[in-house]
Formats: sequence, C-alpha cells, structure tokens
Amino acid sequence: MRFLGIIPARFASTRLPGKPLADIHGKSMVQSVLERASKADSLLEVVVATDDQRIFDHVVGLGGRAVMTAATHPSGTDRCFQALTLLGKDRYDAVVNIQGDEPFLVPQQIDELCATLARAKGGIATLAHHLTDDRDLDDPGKVKITVDVNDDALYFSRAAIPVLRNHSAGPRHAAFRFLKHIGLYAYRTEVLEQLVGLKPSALEQAESLEQLRWLENGFKVRVGLTEHPSFCVDTPADLEEARRIAARS
Repeated sequence: MRFLGIIPARFASTRLPGKPLADIHGKSMVQSVLERASKADSLLEVVVATDDQRIFDHVVGLGGRAVMTAATHPSGTDRCFQALTLLGKDRYDAVVNIQGDEPFLVPQQIDELCATLARAKGGIATLAHHLTDDRDLDDPGKVKITVDVNDDALYFSRAAIPVLRNHSAGPRHAAFRFLKHIGLYAYRTEVLEQLVGLKPSALEQAESLEQLRWLENGFKVRVGLTEHPSFCVDTPADLEEARRIAARS
C-alpha cells in the first residue's frame, strides 16, 4: 500500500500561536516531527501541509517538502485532503495524518498505524496506549477510547470511559484496561474524500472531537495498540515541558 504522510501545520493557534516554529532544544517543532516521521518505513513520502508562508519557507529550507493549503480549513483532516489533491490522489492508496504538535513522535507508531489500517475493513485507523495514570482519566485534554471485540472504536471521550460503577478503592487504571488515544490517523484515500464531505455532528460538537462525526455517520475506526506513549504540545506549559524533556535526552 502506498502511504503518504501529511503533517498539517497551521500558524494560528488559540493557546499557542506559531506553534510549528516554536524552538525545542535547537529545533523547531515541525522539524522534529518531520525528521521523525521521515524515519518510518511505511511512508512513501512525508510532506508538511500549511497555510503560512513562514512555515512553508522554513520546511523547504530544511530540505523538506511543503504544500500551501487554504487558511479556512476547519480541521487537519480537511487540510490533509487538500494536500492529497494537490499532490495527486492517484499516486497514493492511503494518507497518514501526523500531528504536527508531537515533537517526540516515534517512527514505529506510524508503522504500527499503517499495519492497523491494512487490517481495517472500514478504511480508517488510529492508535491507543494503555493508560497508566488515573490523573489522565480526569484530564479532558487526554482523550479516552472504548473498543469492541474487533478493536473498532465504540466511542471517544474527554471523560473517563467507562465509569467503574462498583470500584471502591485503589487505582482505577489497575481495575480496568483504559485506553488513551494517540492522535495519529490513517485513511484510505477514497474514505478520506468521504469524510471531508460530512457535516459536523451533535456528539462532535459536544465533545469537540472530530472523529465522533465519523462514528455518528457509521464509519468504522480500527484502533491499534502501541507501547509508545505520546506527548502533545498544546499550551505554553506543554512547550516548556517539551523543552525540559528534550534537554534531558
């Protein structure tokens, strides 16, 4: 299968403007993600899809490939589809949407995701990691997943799901296998084209999670398990923590 890796990178951000160009121990965030994604064995090519000339010029200056996309896209999924269209839909069988704010991305995660998509009947795949800290259960910034017996997603939520009704003592994560979502997605190209035509849904708007739109419209999302955790930079505090982690490594 011919996989295209796309890193959506917009300059505007409510909580951290200019995030893709933020310096983390001598490298921009988008540079860190691009270098790591390029080491994945499964990807035919990796490009940065941006709406900002500064990011475009920065990526090209690094020797990477970038495409300019519209500033009006409501999501990274829409940006990925425009990038795919610009590059040629017939050249690829599937797209991997690589979050541009995960500077410690592990290349093996992308390979695991691509293998998961190959097994997915619904044409969409994502990853999850076993949750090992009860604080993440109550953190709305950490998205949780429940899956069915086929490892297809039943629901994504910012709340702790499921609720352990009869749990009385001890860590909740020791009593149930909670899954924390890893924000990587892979889609077959024909499915991606269908997703961008969907209208926002009630559950999506309630949780502010785009993937719920897909579930509400009957799409299956296969969930692969990874041993590699993730670290998403979403706030200035996250950025400072990322700098501390990078300085120690």
